[in-house]
Amino acid sequence: VTLEVDGIECFYGTSHILHRVSLTIRRGELFAVLGRNGAGKTTLLRSIIGLNPPRGGKIVFDGTDITKLKPHLRARKGIAYVPQGREIIPDITVAENIELALLGIGRKPNGGIPDFVFEYFPALRDLPERKGGVLSGGQQQQLAIARALVQEPKLLLLDEPTEGLQPSVVEEIDAIIKRIPEDRGCDVLLVEQNLDFVRDITQNFAILDTGRIVAEGAIANLTDEVISNHLSV
Repeated sequence: VTLEVDGIECFYGTSHILHRVSLTIRRGELFAVLGRNGAGKTTLLRSIIGLNPPRGGKIVFDGTDITKLKPHLRARKGIAYVPQGREIIPDITVAENIELALLGIGRKPNGGIPDFVFEYFPALRDLPERKGGVLSGGQQQQLAIARALVQEPKLLLLDEPTEGLQPSVVEEIDAIIKRIPEDRGCDVLLVEQNLDFVRDITQNFAILDTGRIVAEGAIANLTDEVISNHLSV
C-alpha cells in the first residue's frame, strides 16, 4: 500500500468540507476521484500534500503517518502535486521551472533537465529557454507534470489534468500517465471530470458528494447508473 487516507475531516474556516473520507492507493495503481463541482475533490488532494491538513483522521504514506507533516517534507518523502490550473511560474523558463522543482525537494539540478522528460514530452525538447507564460495550455500541462516527475515521487497527485485541453493533447497526456506507474515506480491519484479519460487509464475510483464518499470500486463498476446517480447535474 502506498497511501492510506483514514477517516479524515477537513475544514475551510468553519466550513466542514470532508467528512470521514477514507481511501487506499496500492502499488502500481492509477486511482480516480470523481465528483460534482464543490464535492471536496481538490480539498482531498490538498489534504494529502499538506496544504489543508485534516483536523481528524490520519494519512499514512509509505508506512509512515504524515498527518501532521509540513508540505515540503511530504514532497521530500515522495509525494508530488500538480494543482488545477498547473501553477507553473510564468516569468521563468521551462528549464528553470524544472530546476526549481528539484531545489524544492533539496536536490541540486546538476545535470540539467533529465533525459526522460523529453522522452515523455517531446514538445518541450525545443523549448527549454522559453518562458512558461508563453507556452500553450497543453505545453504548460506537460511542463507541470514534468516538473512533478523530476522529483522522482512515489505518488503523483493530479488535479484535473485534462481541463481546457484539446482532444489531441488529452490523448498525449493519457498515454504519458498510463506509463508512469511502471516506468517511474510512481502511483497516480487523479481528480478528473473527463469520464472517457478516467475509464481508459484508471483501475479504481471513488466518488465524492458533499464531502463524503458515496461510491467506489473497480473502474468496471463505474456504470451509467452510478454516473446518473452521483455525477449528473
